[in-house]
Amino acid sequence: WTETIFGDDPWTFQQDGAPAHKAYEVQRFLHDKCPDVITVDPHWRNPNGEWPPNSPDLNPLDYSIWSILEEKACKKPHPNVESLKRALKKACNEITLEEFANIVDNFPKRLKKCIDAQEGHFEDK
Repeated sequence: WTETIFGDDPWTFQQDGAPAHKAYEVQRFLHDKCPDVITVDPHWRNPNGEWPPNSPDLNPLDYSIWSILEEKACKKPHPNVESLKRALKKACNEITLEEFANIVDNFPKRLKKCIDAQEGHFEDK
């Protein structure tokens, strides 16, 4: 699918901390199919991953995108799931390329703060 969509263009796959994404089979698949994958710990008894556990500070969806979507799409209650889906799609389409670029450009600064905190909590202001 990625070869069809992106061809030779560079791309990045970002996974979240969903338990299914940490499964050994998924991690093996990603290691085989994504040459630059940063693995996660499949289980706390097997701490061989490279990605910090519980790191929403390093996931652009968690530290930025979800709050933008919430602000735009959830100003009023939705009567049903379809209404919420429509509002989220509309809100996502309203995020500008410049906003996405700023979020991505902020990542190295956040990464440094995480490293400096030595696995501790940090605030990005």
